[in-house]
Amino acid sequence: MEINKNSTWKELTPGGTIYDAGNAREFKTGDWRSQKPIFIQEKCKQCGLCYPVCPDDAIPVCKEGRKDFDYDYCKGCGVCSKVCPFGAIIMEGEEK
Repeated sequence: MEINKNSTWKELTPGGTIYDAGNAREFKTGDWRSQKPIFIQEKCKQCGLCYPVCPDDAIPVCKEGRKDFDYDYCKGCGVCSKVCPFGAIIMEGEEK
């Protein structure tokens, strides 16, 4: 039996049971946020400390350097803000 968005509660699997492989890229989880990181490009020194600590891979980095957040996947945990030594990332309340 396949579980999908049209499945009724009676068809759902027991909690914690995973039937198919997947990853975070398949699910846009950004709307879970209550805090939103704001990138202040002028303060950024391109040190790269924020990129590896992001648990959601929501900080795009390319050959030209760090870019603004991918808010489709950022859950607003604030780890990037805490690790930034230049104050280039601040957290603000998310308006819904």
